[in-house]
Amino acid sequence: MTDQQNATNDLEELADELLASHPPATTPMEVFLGAQFDAGLAWVHFPPGCGGLSLPTTAQATIDARLRAAGAPSGRMINTTAYGQGAATILHYGSAEQRRRYLRPIFTCEEIWCQLFSEPGAGSDLASLATRAEPDGDEWVVNGQKVWTTRGHLARFGLLLARTDPEQVKHAGLTYFVLDMHQPGVEVKPLRQMTGDAGFNEVFINDARIADSERLGEVGEGWKVSTTTLANERYNFMAPPSRGSGAIGTSVQLWIDRTDKASPAALALRDRLLRLWIEAETSRLTSIRATEARKKGNAGPESSIGKLGAAELGKKIATLNVDLLGAEGMRYSSYEMRISDGGRTQELGEYPVQRAFVSSPSGSIAGGTSDIQRNIIGERVLGLPREPAPDKGLPWSQTLRN
Repeated sequence: MTDQQNATNDLEELADELLASHPPATTPMEVFLGAQFDAGLAWVHFPPGCGGLSLPTTAQATIDARLRAAGAPSGRMINTTAYGQGAATILHYGSAEQRRRYLRPIFTCEEIWCQLFSEPGAGSDLASLATRAEPDGDEWVVNGQKVWTTRGHLARFGLLLARTDPEQVKHAGLTYFVLDMHQPGVEVKPLRQMTGDAGFNEVFINDARIADSERLGEVGEGWKVSTTTLANERYNFMAPPSRGSGAIGTSVQLWIDRTDKASPAALALRDRLLRLWIEAETSRLTSIRATEARKKGNAGPESSIGKLGAAELGKKIATLNVDLLGAEGMRYSSYEMRISDGGRTQELGEYPVQRAFVSSPSGSIAGGTSDIQRNIIGERVLGLPREPAPDKGLPWSQTLRN
């Protein structure tokens, strides 16, 4: 038996011990996840005492599969930002006290986190952000506005990137903090999407205070810390889908359920379905290649190619699905604002196909717009020249901003 097989068996035994002592069917979610953290099975690549066992990242898949098969709870979709980006950033840059204070409540979902990066005038060009943090003794006073903040209305803490030196070039004058979202001076306003859902927010920060001990990394090195945060978004990438699953699987079922399969209109729909099934399979294989590249620490062009392709494909499949429904595709339950509960419930509600269609344009915006992905592919894959950067070398205070 190889060392890898022995390690796998050891992990499975640890998972079985956890399941035996905390049966998922009768153990509250937070209690189970706390026991999982204490056993080192939260993030197995983290060190002991921080929810891990100092094992390779790939070993997590063994634990996740074992626990999922037993019906164990997972907070991954409830506390997405903290599970991936937040925990990794705290581990890498946080003090021993910050690790002790934050990592376990993150994993148990007792404390939800959000990411306070994007601003009305700083989205794709994140380093141009204007939120200011000014020193005041052993504290910082923060003023500014953030936007597109997922789970901001649920968050106990936020990962905040703020400008601490406007006379430095834009990348150099940033510092990274943990912000208490429940303190005076932090106001969260949900943003209503055209589906009626409100899962993200705008956040107004007025004279909020942060102790210097809640800084992550050195003063002025916020951009460096933020790259760790962004790099660990890969933790939240879903596993590649199985063939014919997901939205294209819905398309196939909608075709099967149709009574009309022989009219010219129906045959045209079948032709679209077959073409999109081929595109979906191509996208799935690209996703597998990207996943394998990430496992080797080499996030190559497959990531951007896959993101761009999947976003555009998603819109086409969503359109096909409402067309397959015919007149039924025009029905929608309500456009009234629905505040997200952060994933604790997974109810799709009425008319899920129609709702998927209305929300489908967001796929080409969220997680990096399709235009940004095209820029990355053009510059890093095709070797095309970068766009002009007129603010290169200028202090942030002298740059043009929206």
